[in-house]
Amino acid sequence: MSKREDDCIFCRIAKGEIKSEKVLESNNFFAVLDIHPKSEGHTLIIPKKHFVTLLDIPNNLGQELLEFIKKVASNLMDQKRADGFNIVMNNLECAGQIVRHAHIHVIPRNEGDGIIGMV
Repeated sequence: MSKREDDCIFCRIAKGEIKSEKVLESNNFFAVLDIHPKSEGHTLIIPKKHFVTLLDIPNNLGQELLEFIKKVASNLMDQKRADGFNIVMNNLECAGQIVRHAHIHVIPRNEGDGIIGMV
């Protein structure tokens, strides 16, 4: 593992070095609540392996990732935490990516929630 991965907060969460309450987990992905949520239930979907952007995630994980995103969003809707949702992924610094480990935001939305713009 490279030094970059050793210092990566998401890699450390994936390895269990940093305690986190995972709301969902699969073979290659896990979901946690965002520590700076845009709305209640704002969830991050994170690959267990270190990939920097969407372009780095292997194509063979695409189906699992899509199903995982849909499950997280469906759970939020089923729990009546949202009337709708946004799916957002920032790739690289100029696009707003803060943590250099690929992750997808599932942001619950409700009518009149006042959220302006995205992550």
